[in-house]
Amino acid sequence: MTPPPRDSRRLVPAYLATTGRARPSRNTLDRLTVLHGAADPSTASGLRPEEIRLLELLRGGALSLAEAAAHLRLPVSVVKVLVADLVDAGRLMARAPIPDAELPERQILEKVLNGLRTLKSS
Repeated sequence: MTPPPRDSRRLVPAYLATTGRARPSRNTLDRLTVLHGAADPSTASGLRPEEIRLLELLRGGALSLAEAAAHLRLPVSVVKVLVADLVDAGRLMARAPIPDAELPERQILEKVLNGLRTLKSS
């Protein structure tokens, strides 16, 4: 008998990664929320495998919640719940993205870039 064809579907439904919960706790998270690992994944006892993988991903630096979901191959809604749990436990830090109004103006950045180019060529 031949084995069934392998596909990229998960063997376990994604909602089980959150133990069946559909909503994050009191934290308000967005797709663009920036995540920073606050704990060493090697000391992560009592965490689910998806939470450990998330902490390992963040060891290299910060990621947005949407990027983390893509790396984990989980829906953003599931990763929101995982992140909320880790933030509540103090194992993860999350901050809102910088609003567009607080970003530097493009014209100023272009002037700085042009100035650096002239310094480099002289």
